[in-house]
Amino acid sequence: MRVLQLIDTLTPGGAERVALNLANSLEGEVEASYLCCTRDEGMLKEELDDEVGFCFLNKKHSFDLRAFWKLTTFIKKEQIDLVHAHGTSWFWGVLLKLSGLNIKLVWHDHYGESEELEKRDVKFLKPLSRYFDGIISVNDDLKAWAKRELSSDKVIQLNNFIVPSKEVDSGLKLKGDPTDFKIVCVANLRPQKDHLNLLLAFEILSIEEISLHLIGVDPGSNYSQALKKEITKSGKKIFHYGSTPNVFGLLEQADLGVLSSRSEGLPLALLEYALAGLPVVCTEVGQCREVVDDAALLVPPSNPKALGKAIRFYFHNVDKRKKDAYRLHKRLKKTYSKEALLPVLSNFYNNL
Repeated sequence: MRVLQLIDTLTPGGAERVALNLANSLEGEVEASYLCCTRDEGMLKEELDDEVGFCFLNKKHSFDLRAFWKLTTFIKKEQIDLVHAHGTSWFWGVLLKLSGLNIKLVWHDHYGESEELEKRDVKFLKPLSRYFDGIISVNDDLKAWAKRELSSDKVIQLNNFIVPSKEVDSGLKLKGDPTDFKIVCVANLRPQKDHLNLLLAFEILSIEEISLHLIGVDPGSNYSQALKKEITKSGKKIFHYGSTPNVFGLLEQADLGVLSSRSEGLPLALLEYALAGLPVVCTEVGQCREVVDDAALLVPPSNPKALGKAIRFYFHNVDKRKKDAYRLHKRLKKTYSKEALLPVLSNFYNNL
């Protein structure tokens, strides 16, 4: 079987990281593994294994015929059997089938607003889903939604997984006083991630020797601009690093991983924290409880007082946070590793 991962960009993000992990992990598990980036390349391309076939389309719009011809030519030349489309790239996956290519099409649904599925725009997705040979959902809510709303009868839930990065130490260091208790939050600056909730919680903390470190893409939106304004106004030690390929290098310097989202699917940030051996405080949204079980502190969303209280608890209880970090790391290895999940994916592919 020859499998192509289809993704819009390789700018750091959850869906992008999953597409990259799958392309790299499937090398040696299938006859050939490929990744196609349709719209924009990004720094994650640096982590693509040399053995994985790569195609960049530089697509300018949804009906870019030059880019579409390049993709169909690549699929024919490489004799690709299955296209695994991530997120919004499902549309071009459907166009590939409509063009007459003899491929199987899998759609991987990474939708992060699981708590607000009724607001999802499906006016094109719903009728065109009949061209999906299979659907992979990142959590149970999305799986139930796909079975109820879409036309494909082959739907599975597959946990996200994380693999150790091959990146080398870039020398990038967390800012501020090296003796501070360092809280890190890996999340692109989007409203769903609710950084403002975290900032409010951080303001509540009356602890001098503590700093907050935000890592994630700044899209230049109204939300991110408002967020940066709040950071500037604060007298606390808060630092934003933008996007970086060396996430694990920074996580290894931190003391606590936090996720303050108001909505989630199955956030890769939690898996990254666990892999780096960090204790975790996160809001109880999406699959967060399923990921951490009782090896982390869960708080209600949009509740800065509860979030601040959980952070303060771990700050003062060193033994507890070390014990929880160890348990969470073990849980990740058992439940969210490629060794546990690749056989499930391979079986799904083969059944199609």
